[in-house]
Amino acid sequence: MRNWLCLLSLSVLVTICFASGASAMQLTTDIKIISSAGARALVDACAVWAGKNNQIVAIAILDWGGNLIESHAMEGAPANSIDTALLKAKSALRWRRPTSETNRIVRTGENLAPTFMNDFPQPGALPVVLNGKVIGAIGVSGADGEKCGQAAIDAVFKGQATSTAR
Repeated sequence: MRNWLCLLSLSVLVTICFASGASAMQLTTDIKIISSAGARALVDACAVWAGKNNQIVAIAILDWGGNLIESHAMEGAPANSIDTALLKAKSALRWRRPTSETNRIVRTGENLAPTFMNDFPQPGALPVVLNGKVIGAIGVSGADGEKCGQAAIDAVFKGQATSTAR
């Protein structure tokens, strides 16, 4: 009888500890994402930068979950440029770093995972990071894609967002 009572007491104690721990856990989180207006502003700012620098680009903006929320190809952009910008943006989002960095680690053999994970580790895309959290990505096909993307992030977020998660 005493063993049974000890076992019951232990069971109740574990249940109480688990229940109090579970109630203390955060069960939801607030997530910031790039809005449609923010995505349009990024596209516009990148296109303005490209125009000032005599470049023709295509741009794709993804939200934090990888959903395409805005895209644009300037007149004269090659037919595959939107697809290329989208692939670059997906890679920047997945690896949470500029695709030029991912390209470098693949070329040096430091990490070959992007080559067999259907990523596109070519320079031209950046994650958009706000308060240490990746809220989306900008992919740019053509010319100086990362410079165009960084100029857009700087213009739209006025220094509040960066392109590095580290």
